[in-house]
Amino acid sequence: MATDYDSPRTTEDEVGEDSLEELKARRAEAQTGAVDVDEADLAESLELPGADLSGEELTVRVMPRQADEFTCSRCFLVHHRSQLASSSGQLICRECAA
Repeated sequence: MATDYDSPRTTEDEVGEDSLEELKARRAEAQTGAVDVDEADLAESLELPGADLSGEELTVRVMPRQADEFTCSRCFLVHHRSQLASSSGQLICRECAA
């Protein structure tokens, strides 16, 4: 909880003298809309590299290579024909040819 070091300090005797209305007002002032975020809570939601994901399932629709696509012979990724580098005889994408 944040402490206001500029405010005058009260002793135990002075606290007992405060009225119920003053205590309610102080409590209302102390409650703010800011939420304290704990770093440990943030760390629990992160996935670390090499984590066991054997229980996870992916649903991906795999489509066959289309007539206007090719598979690069270096990176083995499927690209559109517009990405074909002008290599002689080999199907190489522009990224691998660069």
